[in-house]
Amino acid sequence: MVEKIKIERRRRQKSDKPNPTDVHVGARVRLRRTLLGMSQEKLGDAIGLTFQQVQKYERGANRVGASRLYDLSRVLDVPVAFFFDDMAPAPAPGASGLAEAPEKYEPDPMLKRETLELVRAYYKIADPHIRRRFFDLAKALAKSSDAG
Repeated sequence: MVEKIKIERRRRQKSDKPNPTDVHVGARVRLRRTLLGMSQEKLGDAIGLTFQQVQKYERGANRVGASRLYDLSRVLDVPVAFFFDDMAPAPAPGASGLAEAPEKYEPDPMLKRETLELVRAYYKIADPHIRRRFFDLAKALAKSSDAG
């Protein structure tokens, strides 16, 4: 007689925080979707999900599987590697002892809604001369605030 062995999978508890890799991948999905001016609902429709499921992916609450990541890369028109760009290297499992103290975490300003909206608005300026003058104005304002 064959004895069945029960394998218990560790599941994340409700109070556990999302995995940092899942959060990073979700943020990259949100970044690209926002830069394309695509709603969560439209993205969900394109890959067969509800907008609530897209929200969970973007927050890192749900892990993105390989096939779904591939679908996202096609719909968002980026290589799969895009979702892992700018990710801080993780220490090897069990690595400790001589590790340096972690640096203070500062959120990436490129992932802020304000930044994304500014970039989208900038690229909507059709006249290249006006767009260039706007760019120069922004740099001048930044320089004057650094001096003050």
